[in-house]
Order: sequence, then structure tokens, then C-alpha cells
Amino acid sequence: MGRSHYKFLLNLCNFLFLICGLLLIASGCYLYSDGKRVLLSRLFAASSDRLNSLPQPLLHYIALGVASAGLIAVLAAVVGCWANCLHTYIFHCIYFLSVVALLLTESVVCLAITLWPHCLGISLDESQMVRALQALYGVPGQEQFTNAMDLAQARFGCCGMKSSLDYDTSLWRLQNFGQRNWPVPLSCCVLENAPHPLAYLDPKPVNASVCQSLDRSSYERERFTESCLPHLDDWYREHYSIFLGASLVLALVEFCVLLCIIMSCAGLASERAVLKSCKEGMPDRKRRLKVVQSNLALIENIYEPEVELRPKARHSTEAAGPSRHVSSEDFSEYYSRRQYQ
Repeated sequence: MGRSHYKFLLNLCNFLFLICGLLLIASGCYLYSDGKRVLLSRLFAASSDRLNSLPQPLLHYIALGVASAGLIAVLAAVVGCWANCLHTYIFHCIYFLSVVALLLTESVVCLAITLWPHCLGISLDESQMVRALQALYGVPGQEQFTNAMDLAQARFGCCGMKSSLDYDTSLWRLQNFGQRNWPVPLSCCVLENAPHPLAYLDPKPVNASVCQSLDRSSYERERFTESCLPHLDDWYREHYSIFLGASLVLALVEFCVLLCIIMSCAGLASERAVLKSCKEGMPDRKRRLKVVQSNLALIENIYEPEVELRPKARHSTEAAGPSRHVSSEDFSEYYSRRQYQ
């Protein structure tokens, strides 16, 4: 495979890498602008004190990271275009190291999320989620968690992490952060303004008195009774599958780019070696050619009279028999053959 084939493959993989970078930037911007999705991710960091102290939900920083990775990929693809056009090892090395750094970062993040999510503070343990709900919901200063829980209950049609009984021993009820006679928040009720995108911020139950009743037979039609934890687990797995699939596709493209860079560098090295050998052999060939040309010119000058008399010599040889005379053309041909042997 020639150098042109390597360049074509590198250009193709570089174009795919550029498209992946642009898609990452678009995905990061989309996640960053999706306020509900970002807010809902706040619940997954509730059991971690380290992540819970962050000013923004977890998905907010993931969106920024995805967009930053896409920007780095686009810049690396531009460097790859320069490297393929300039035929220099420096740009190839910069491109190679950039792709390797991206690949290693993605691998570490994917392994951490897959094998050790607890190390990152991501937990869906039932007891931890229930304790987080009882300690954070409705508490002043924890408005993000409160809004995220209201969003989950209004969106998935559920109440509480395990059940609506989670609120019986919560600070929200024990310290009267809500209405004194409310056993559950209004977001646990069937809402008449449910189609409104911001219904979780201003829930309006269809029948608030029945929803807040303590009799199960009375409130089960006006209050959500399902647990929110299975819905949150499905939501997490869905987004994790999308993230993992996109990471695998990007890793495959990056492997192809690295392979093409290596083949391009190998082709560049072999091409330079051939050019160097040709340049080293040129002086010897030129010198030999000059020697041959000078010798041929000398022979022609010495035997020029005999060349002109050669036709007469032929008539004399026909009359007198074979001659031992050697013409200049015969000698030149013999000398040239000797020089190139």
C-alpha cells in the first residue's frame, strides 16, 4: 500500500473523528440546556456528601465535560489535517498524543462508572436514598434536591423513594417545613396541571383534601402509591447505556485514527528513505555519465577522418578482400559496451 492510500485512510478516519467531536459538542450543549434532565440527576448524588456539596447537579458537570471533550477532539482533528498535508512528524506526534489522551480519559471514566460507581458518589442503594430523602427534602438550603424530588414524583407518578411512608419520619414533616397536616407533598397527588412543563414547581392537585387523607382507601385514587426508586434506576440505566454506547463508538474511531497515524508515519519514513537513497546515488551516476560522454567525444574527434573515408574503404575491401581496419563507429560501440558492463 502506497503513501497515497495511507493519506486517504487517515483523511477518512480524521473526518469521522471530526464528526464525533462535533456530535460531542452538540450533545454537551443539549444536556446543558435540558434543565429537567440536569435537575433530576441531583438525586443520584444525594447520598454522597462530596457530590452533595457541589453547587450544581452532577449532569451539569458531565455536560461541560462532554462538550470540552468534543472541542478537544475537533482541535485534534484540525491538527491531523495539517499533519496529513505537511508530512511532518511533529504534527503527527501531537495528533497521536491528543487522541491517546482522549482515549485514556474515556476508558478511565467508563471503567469507573461501570465497576466502581460508588467511588464517584453515584448510588441507588435503597436505604441511602431513603435517608437522603428524609434528611434533605424540604429543608432550607436544599431547594435543588426538593425540586428534583418533586420533578421525579410528578414525572414518574410515584411518591417517596420506597413508599409514601418515607415522609412520616422526614425533617420536612417533623419540623413542619411543609403544611402541618400534610402527610405527603403535593407533587405526590394527581395533578390537574400535569401537562404543564413546570407543574412540579407549582403542583395543583385535582382533589387536595382526598390526596392528603390518612385513609388508604380514600387517597389511593388521588395519590401516587408507586415507589420512585425503580423509575430512577431505569432512568439511570437508560442514560448510562447511551453514554457507554457513544463512548465505544468514539473509542473505535480513535483506534482507527491511531492505526492510520502509525501507518502514515511508516509510509513517510519509507518514502524519505527512498528519496535519500536516490539523492545519494545521483552523483555517481552523473560522474559516470560525464566520463562516458567525454570518452565518446574524444573517440569521435580522433577517428573523424576515417569515418568520412569509410565508404571508400568498403570499395577497396571488396576488391582486395577482408581488411583489418576498425572504424570509429565500431570502436565507439565496443567502448560503450565495455563502459556499461
